[in-house]
Amino acid sequence: MEFNQSEFLIETIVPKDELIVSRTDLKGVITFANDTFAQISGYEVDELIGQAHNCVRHPDMPKAIFQNMWETLGKDKRWSGVVKNLRKDKGYYWVYAEISGVYKDGELVEYKSIRTPISFEDKLYYQKKYDEIKQQNGELVRVVSYKPYK
Repeated sequence: MEFNQSEFLIETIVPKDELIVSRTDLKGVITFANDTFAQISGYEVDELIGQAHNCVRHPDMPKAIFQNMWETLGKDKRWSGVVKNLRKDKGYYWVYAEISGVYKDGELVEYKSIRTPISFEDKLYYQKKYDEIKQQNGELVRVVSYKPYK
């Protein structure tokens, strides 16, 4: 996947009074998305339903974070963490995510995720932390470059 570097510099701020809510099947395919999720991600609700939730995974996110998430959920535990997501227009937004299982008659049937905004200071902290994790794991780390005007 190739992107213009400048597209990654446009941030959408998640409003403090909004909750981003989605549900997925056990493989991570979206079965429900609220209007806030659609609006913040730049998709229509109908576009999100049926897509793998990782359609909003930003390339700045280390693979290890999602490995930990799936391992935690696989142990019937709630997972929470900070996530940088990719918008449809290649911009981004940051959230604090809580993901847990949904049970019917004692059987795990899907996952629900509730996401809320984080502070600017947390965004800076996690961007640096995630860059370090990616570098330690041999993953490509983001590069922002510019050409000065002459």
